[in-house]
Amino acid sequence: MAIYVILSRFSPDAFREPRDFKKLAEAVSNKIKADCPGLNWKHSFATLGRFDVVDVVETDDPKQVERAAMIIRAYGHSTTETLMGTPWKEFLARL
Repeated sequence: MAIYVILSRFSPDAFREPRDFKKLAEAVSNKIKADCPGLNWKHSFATLGRFDVVDVVETDDPKQVERAAMIIRAYGHSTTETLMGTPWKEFLARL
């Protein structure tokens, strides 16, 4: 399976109170689970840098990642940047 990293940044209008984010995150998660069955969610991290959330997913179908990113944008009121990742040891072995 291919590994993808989805970097997300919340819109300033995404939520008013931090506790409201829990509802938003649950709605986005449920929508992705329903609409992207071929996507295997590996990790999610909250970050304090340029992006607010870093998600790591696996799939054999890039269309699943595209759909998930669009759901994050639409339902999560976020911007996203998606990168394909290669495990470090695999990358070094190819050199």
